[in-house]
Amino acid sequence: MDKIAVLIPCYNEEKTIEKVVTDFKTALPEAVIYVYDNNSKDKTAELAKKAGAVVRNEYSQGKGNVIRRMFREIDAECYIMTDGDDTYPAQSARQMADLVLEKQADMVIGDRLSSTYFTENKRPFHNFGNTLVRALINNLFKSDIRDIMTGYRAFSYQFVKSFPVLSSGFEIETEMSIHAADKNMRMENVIVEYRDRPDGSESKLNTFSDGAKVLLMLGRLFRSYRPITFFSWVAVLMSLLSAGFMVPVLRDWHKTGLVERFPTLIVCGFVFLSAILSFYAGVILQTIRQKDKQDFEMRLMQIAAEKAKTEEHAE
Repeated sequence: MDKIAVLIPCYNEEKTIEKVVTDFKTALPEAVIYVYDNNSKDKTAELAKKAGAVVRNEYSQGKGNVIRRMFREIDAECYIMTDGDDTYPAQSARQMADLVLEKQADMVIGDRLSSTYFTENKRPFHNFGNTLVRALINNLFKSDIRDIMTGYRAFSYQFVKSFPVLSSGFEIETEMSIHAADKNMRMENVIVEYRDRPDGSESKLNTFSDGAKVLLMLGRLFRSYRPITFFSWVAVLMSLLSAGFMVPVLRDWHKTGLVERFPTLIVCGFVFLSAILSFYAGVILQTIRQKDKQDFEMRLMQIAAEKAKTEEHAE
C-alpha cells in the first residue's frame, strides 16, 4: 500500500503533463504518481512516463470512468486527485495530504472559488455554473463545501473504497461532494490558487452539455439521497395543481348544484391520489435510505479492518 498516491486522469495533455508530474514529485517526493491515459491521441503517456509517473490506460472514455478504475486498482493511505492541465498548484498537496493523514479528514477540497478562479477563468458561464451548483448543493444537503466542482482533492482510504462511482464524465466531482455530505464524512476546505490553462492547452469541458449533465445528476442524487423531501415537494405541487383546477368545479356546483365539468373533476381526483401515493413513496424510500446508511457504516468498519490487515501483512 502506498503512503500517498497522486492520481492524474489525462486526455490529450502533452503540453502540460510533464510539468505536472515533475511538480508533484517535488512537492511530495514520497508519493507515487499515477497517470491514467484516457485514449489520448498525442504523447501524453510517453511524456508522463519520461517524467517518472506510473502510466496506465483506461479505454472507456470519460473522467468518471478513469476515476472508477483508479479507485479500484490503487491502494494508498492518502490519495491526491488533480488534473493534468497544470491549473492546480502542487505546493498545496502537502497541506491537503496532512489533513488526511494526521487529522483523519475523509475528503479535502481544493477551493479555487475563494482565491483566483473568477479572475483567472475566462469563461463566464463556468463561473456562473460553479456558483449555482455550490449554492444548490449546500442548501439542499446542508453542507459547507466551498468549491463543488474542483478537480483538486485529497481522499482517505475509507472514502475511496466506499465511494460508488456512478458517473462517467465530468459530473464525478459533484457526485463526490454529495456522497461525502450525505454520508456525514469529515470534509476540509483548503484554499488553492487557480491558474487558467496555458496557451495551446484546450479544455475538454463543454460549458452547456456538461453543465446540463451536472444539474441532471444533482436532481437524481437529491431524489435518491433525500427521497422524503423530494417526493413531498412533488406531492405538494400535485396537490396545489389539483386544488387549483378543482376551484371552478366547486364554484359551479355551489351556484347550480350541478357538476358540469366531470372530466376536470375526474382528472383532479386522480392527480390528488397521485400526490398521496407520491408522499407515501417518499416515506417508504426514506426508511430504505435509513437502512442503507446503517449498512454503509458497517461497510466502513469492514474497510478499516481490511486496511489494518493489509498494513499488518506489509510489515
